[in-house]
Amino acid sequence: MAERKRGTVRDLRRDNRSVLLRALYFGEPRSRQELSAETGLSPASVSNVVRDLMNEGIVVEVGSVDSDGGRPRVLLRVNPEYGQVIGVDVGETRVQVELFDLAMTERAKADYPLEHGHDPSEVVPRILAGVEAVMADAGVDASSVLGVGIGVPGVVRQRPEVIVEAQTLGWYSVPLERLLRAGTELPLLIDNGANTMGRAELWFGSGRGARNAVIGLIGSGVGSAVISDGSPDRGSDASAGEWGHTPLIVDGRRCRCGNIGCLEAYVGAEAMLERYTEAGGPPLSGDQETALASLILEAACPDTVAALIVDETVCYLGASIGGLINLLNPERIILGGWAGLLLGDRYLDALRAAASRHTLHHLYNTTSIELCRLGPDAVALGAATLPLENFLTG
Repeated sequence: MAERKRGTVRDLRRDNRSVLLRALYFGEPRSRQELSAETGLSPASVSNVVRDLMNEGIVVEVGSVDSDGGRPRVLLRVNPEYGQVIGVDVGETRVQVELFDLAMTERAKADYPLEHGHDPSEVVPRILAGVEAVMADAGVDASSVLGVGIGVPGVVRQRPEVIVEAQTLGWYSVPLERLLRAGTELPLLIDNGANTMGRAELWFGSGRGARNAVIGLIGSGVGSAVISDGSPDRGSDASAGEWGHTPLIVDGRRCRCGNIGCLEAYVGAEAMLERYTEAGGPPLSGDQETALASLILEAACPDTVAALIVDETVCYLGASIGGLINLLNPERIILGGWAGLLLGDRYLDALRAAASRHTLHHLYNTTSIELCRLGPDAVALGAATLPLENFLTG
């Protein structure tokens, strides 16, 4: 009985610490009195936890405000210099690594194009090199890094070890954490890239304040994060969110996954460029991102192949968004990813109109369709929130 009681006390202290850390992290600087009122913790509990956090250097004083008839109240916040977190975006065209302080201000960045495919033997060294590069550029060592979050395409299974299934990349049961562990001792956390982008948008971007949302990641392929009652909905096997592989057209184009008629076979950047070429469009130079930007710019001229392809893509994507609204009844649909932002910057109104044609009216009227606020780097930023979440919870 005594052992169970000690465990319960430790759990209570950890929970109190987490509640206060989250309140300080996601809110404005505030006093001990305000923290007590906001969290429901007693003034004594707040004072004890704050004292411990300040002794560790996690929380710092940032000024004071006058109180009614009493001494000024000291304002507190999380110390952004206490440590750093690293986020990695394993995309379909590059590996991007960013280092942030605890205010999620970028301190260093490394970018490695994937010019020779996505074999793990190519990707893993780039991740490890990027981690070392950003620490060196920021002038920090491993002891101050709280962890490395990694966003990858495909399904990520966490137990008994982290295994990645990314069929479109040819990854089958890739033990990514084990491969990385041979080159670093930093804490590693791995998740699907759309989920990490979704977390970033939920914490800092267009999803902030929403309890039910879908965040779409459109790059070379298409993925999504489904937020249900404020938490990611991962399904029964951590595979929820494979929006790009929902059927769009019966007996349609062959998708990279091997199936027929998937949304990704029409809306992903790779598919858009292929459809443009198949329709007789003139050659587009540069890498995939440059080529798609040129296609969308050319689509401003009516009666061109580019205009035809973009108009079709807007119709396909809008119809699929309408299906999500009818099925999930979210508060918000948020479109991100480099290709999603290229398309959405010019055609958001057209996407909304296309979605409305495929949505029940009362559901459409209660859903907003927006763009990701955090830009094309949202996957890396979201990946960095994985170790940050552990820090705030632990």
